[in-house]
Amino acid sequence: MYNTIDIFFEAPCLTEKTNTLSGSILQKKWFKSADKRIIGQYLQKFIDYNVDLFKFIGVTPYLVGFDQNTSITFRTSHYIGSIPLRSPDSGKQIGDFVVTPKFTGNNRYEDYIEILNLLGHEISHEAMDSLPLVSGRNFRPPMYLEAVKFILVLEELVKKSWRKFDRLELKSIEPVGQINWTKYIREEYKVENRLRYPSGRNVLSELHKEYSQIRYVFDLCKSELLSSTTPFRIKLMIRPKIDFLEDRLYLHVPIQTSLIPVKHSDSPAIKNCKVQANKILNFNFTDCTAWRVDFADVFEKYVQYIFKDVAKESGGKLLPNYKFRSHSPKYNAWELNYLEPDAILQKDNVLIFIDAKYKSHLYNKYDASEILKEDHRHDIHQILAYTSFSKTITKLGILCYPSQHVEIKETEYYNRLNDAYSKIKILGLPLKRDTIEEAKHLLVTELARFEKNMFQINCM
Repeated sequence: MYNTIDIFFEAPCLTEKTNTLSGSILQKKWFKSADKRIIGQYLQKFIDYNVDLFKFIGVTPYLVGFDQNTSITFRTSHYIGSIPLRSPDSGKQIGDFVVTPKFTGNNRYEDYIEILNLLGHEISHEAMDSLPLVSGRNFRPPMYLEAVKFILVLEELVKKSWRKFDRLELKSIEPVGQINWTKYIREEYKVENRLRYPSGRNVLSELHKEYSQIRYVFDLCKSELLSSTTPFRIKLMIRPKIDFLEDRLYLHVPIQTSLIPVKHSDSPAIKNCKVQANKILNFNFTDCTAWRVDFADVFEKYVQYIFKDVAKESGGKLLPNYKFRSHSPKYNAWELNYLEPDAILQKDNVLIFIDAKYKSHLYNKYDASEILKEDHRHDIHQILAYTSFSKTITKLGILCYPSQHVEIKETEYYNRLNDAYSKIKILGLPLKRDTIEEAKHLLVTELARFEKNMFQINCM
């Protein structure tokens, strides 16, 4: 268990407004030498001291009130992670600010690791040079998260052939190849050894040193993933892969190492496996500094995964991250070179544009925040810009947000000047594996309804 005294504040990501922290309470606990009569100035100084770290983790602090009645609240974004903080009165390090996944069970990472395993994509974290975290290793990405990524890349490696020449010394009945004459002279006094020549051979084999080092890292990951610190759901998910890899690596004898050299000649599969293996080997020696994970990218890949299956079931095809290039004789520095929706579902002559936004709108349906309105206005304008590339009279775009359960609603925009329609569906998707089938069934039904309406319009 971590010590709560090390944590300045903990909040889930995608929170529009956290609980308010009173300046007087902060003065008693954290800013003990601050003057409580002007605590508002100290809170502003606190924000200024830590502005770069707050920006790194996507946290926006807000001051409420004035003078002695000043309080502070926070808005979190799509990042999770931890940052160390400094006190405004002394400049010394105090507790850590921690942003956790918003939608989890008993363990903060298990739902996301299930999604990671499903997508086959990495959840990679970024680090920032900073003071060490006061909470130490309690709020760093857990080792089993890195171990799962190693299992996934190793699974890809063992499906390919990885052979290398190893130098072996074999006994030959005739002097062929490079003979170790020194060794031969030491042993030839025995009659039975006079026609046994120690000959050096280069043998092409998978049983080489680097594969044995990979096997050593696999054993470390296996031990971590099957330990009591790893959530049961993760063990259940990863156990078949571990059994498969153990069978494939049965003949490889582990060789202990602290580093596996990455070579320019290595194939992408080998290089990925070595890089991830070195992360495992160095895990306990890496300083616990500020870090973050961007789940907006994970949500985008998750949405693409679902719509890819929907496209197959409906007889269409999915075009992920399709780019609409711009052409101009002269570009300004701030102009966009292309537009890129997260995905386009194409069926016959119908194009459906899909954009994934890892934002908190469907968790704040009754919040009239201007920030929420402005963000949603930007999202609507973006998806409408994408739908303008469709030639059909009725255009369809799907805007995807994370939510507690699968849901969908439709808003129709109508242009009276030319009788053109744009329909925008807002789709709520939980980041949970057990809701995927429900989401796919709903989307197939909605797509069939849209196609029926299009057919009726064309027949009029």
